[in-house]
Amino acid sequence: MKWFRSYTPALSLFAGFGFIWHAHRQVAVPLAAPLSTIFDGVTGYRVQQQKVGEDERRVAGMSDYIGRVYWRDTLPAFSIYVGYYDRQTQGHTIHSPRNCLPGAGWEVLSGGPLEEQVGETRHVVNRYVLKNGPATAIAYYWYEGRGRVVASEYRVKWNLLRDAAVLGHTEEALVRLIVPINEPIPPSGPAAQAVYDRADAFAAPLVGRLIGDVGRVLPH
Repeated sequence: MKWFRSYTPALSLFAGFGFIWHAHRQVAVPLAAPLSTIFDGVTGYRVQQQKVGEDERRVAGMSDYIGRVYWRDTLPAFSIYVGYYDRQTQGHTIHSPRNCLPGAGWEVLSGGPLEEQVGETRHVVNRYVLKNGPATAIAYYWYEGRGRVVASEYRVKWNLLRDAAVLGHTEEALVRLIVPINEPIPPSGPAAQAVYDRADAFAAPLVGRLIGDVGRVLPH
């Protein structure tokens, strides 16, 4: 095995060049249906479209996106964002919301992975409690594409490298749901936890529908 250890750096370098070479010759994969059909016709809510500026879109690198705020009466009930990348190459990959949210003024108070039941399947998504001045919200996000729903950024990167080399395509979507807390939050204790529990209960069916709707429009 001594000879194998001596050649390990060269083999690793060769594998790295292989990943990069395949990444550059990836195929851009179009959506199976328009993103606009996601969460289309949600009864009881007023919908406000959100636009991303051209400079921001150029930096983010997505090939298509949809952003909407759903209002009930005078308060925002929840918002969704789906950013689709028909292929990912060096410098044009999905950015983690964990890096973007602080730049937008949101402070992460707590969070981690959360399991959600969707039909007969359990999916893991990310759940974070956020604060921006007097505003508090819960953000749920995950990565969806190539037959997977993934929360872990490390797993997403590994899947990206492997699929770029083996499959030659890396289409994927970043999916995010934000539920603002529109009621006073006690400083701590069971009463405060009850507020978050109500928000999670409200969000659970939305997460399930969003996973299904995004899966429907992604390439099959």
